[in-house]
Amino acid sequence: MFTPKYPTPDTAPAPAPATPQTTAPAPVVPTVPAPVQVAPAAPATVRPAVQLTPGSALALAAGGGAVVLVVGAVLVSMLLAVAITAVSVALCAVVLKSLLKDLNNQR
Repeated sequence: MFTPKYPTPDTAPAPAPATPQTTAPAPVVPTVPAPVQVAPAAPATVRPAVQLTPGSALALAAGGGAVVLVVGAVLVSMLLAVAITAVSVALCAVVLKSLLKDLNNQR
């Protein structure tokens, strides 16, 4: 479960060994490259700037405030959960210490 997962090694075939040529190479015939076709560039679209109306600005501010409140509530609840857990663990430690002390005094 905790062992690292390595990717599989590359499975490309090994290159073939070079074989010496015993025949004369064929003569090279120059070729004329075909003309390159270039697609026409798309015209740049002009977007209007975003304009906020008073109503949309108010809605945006209210939405942002709601997000801040929700995130704050979640963070506070997590902090309270950690604090309550810490207090309960400390209380258990005090009780166990007391029980062990009483157990050692009875012998």
